[in-house]
Amino acid sequence: MFQESFTVSGSSLKLLKLGERGIVTRLKGADDNVTQKLRQFGIAPGVSVILEQRFPRFMVKVGANRFALDDRTVAAIYVRTTGNPSRLAPGSRKPELVKVRF
Repeated sequence: MFQESFTVSGSSLKLLKLGERGIVTRLKGADDNVTQKLRQFGIAPGVSVILEQRFPRFMVKVGANRFALDDRTVAAIYVRTTGNPSRLAPGSRKPELVKVRF
């Protein structure tokens, strides 16, 4: 029935590790403008998000789209962690480590 395992624990999006996937459980914004903006981006309960970057802004991937979010917006997103890091898209390569000698 389920294709990947998940946990029922939830947390703020800020607590995800880089590359970790979460399912949005709720949006809790200080005002309706924040939650409305998130819904326009397609970020709503039940949607899978991947944290790709933390600094200088949080970058999340939702489907094929990537969004840079400010701290106030990130604080409004609560997720259930799936426990599985995101996987690279088929056909893409892992980043290579470049060794430099001095």
